[in-house]
Amino acid sequence: MKFTKFFLFSILFTSICTAQDIVQLKNVSDTILNPKRVLRVSDPLDAVKTMEKLFPGKLYHLSDHNTFASWKCKICKPTAFIDVNGEEGDQLFPYTGGVATRLLTNIDYSDSKGNQFRLLFFNHSVYDEDGLQTSRFSGGLIGVAKFAKNNTAWEMKFFQPAIAAFGSFAQSPSPKLIQIGEDQYAVTLIHANGGAGGPYSGFLYLIAGLDGKYQSILEASDYQLTNSQSTAWSSSYTVVNDNTKKFFRDIVITTKGSYRKALPDDEFEVELPAEMAEMAKTKKQFDFVLEKRYVFKGKSYKLSGKPIVKYSSVK
Repeated sequence: MKFTKFFLFSILFTSICTAQDIVQLKNVSDTILNPKRVLRVSDPLDAVKTMEKLFPGKLYHLSDHNTFASWKCKICKPTAFIDVNGEEGDQLFPYTGGVATRLLTNIDYSDSKGNQFRLLFFNHSVYDEDGLQTSRFSGGLIGVAKFAKNNTAWEMKFFQPAIAAFGSFAQSPSPKLIQIGEDQYAVTLIHANGGAGGPYSGFLYLIAGLDGKYQSILEASDYQLTNSQSTAWSSSYTVVNDNTKKFFRDIVITTKGSYRKALPDDEFEVELPAEMAEMAKTKKQFDFVLEKRYVFKGKSYKLSGKPIVKYSSVK
């Protein structure tokens, strides 16, 4: 009899603990996606608490710095947003099964007049009862809130819950601030993905405010290549400030790398940038420096002129 009671108690205790360990969803109103929302927070601005005000789900602080708001909007109408992986189509947000929203990065900057601003970028992923982010070819869907400091408070000047999805395993890379004009700021991020055990190809994206919303205005392929046995490259970018353009200044991307002809036992084949493909047909190895210039035309940056390639250590 005592054993039976102990067994039943053990089952009950385990069930309670398991239920508590499962991430819960909090239902929220569709007003949280309103881009015209008003929010004012006291200085100093706490980024996580501000995220919780914008996405008032159930907040979790799990191990490995895994802090997120878990929420679901039953009456929201999902909208399609591009996932640059292109493997599983657009992402429909808010996800009908629930959302996990994490703070991606917190960027401070000032303009030439001394005005202070703060950009909060968020990463949305599909709800997971264990608080995990999964699916290799699903990017993290990013959103942004822009704040301006007014005396002892921060006032939200712009809010866009979702822009596009980048990265892998539902995790977007962190955006980096870049100045592309006079008091004109944007962010860059490097999207990289690839098959299990194979090379990871990286793309550079530039995201800026245009036509009343944040959007990608530059996509540069072949920005980096990693996890390859024979070939690798990496890039850097510079903004050309020659006083000829007030806004949307030209951007130069410089790529440095090395090519080695794949050995018979190499499991994966590397696809070289088009500029080096001809050289690889007749040479076994070489180092290279590739320079490309991008110019803003219409609503995005376009490649301008012919890329410049310099070779060394050619064999």
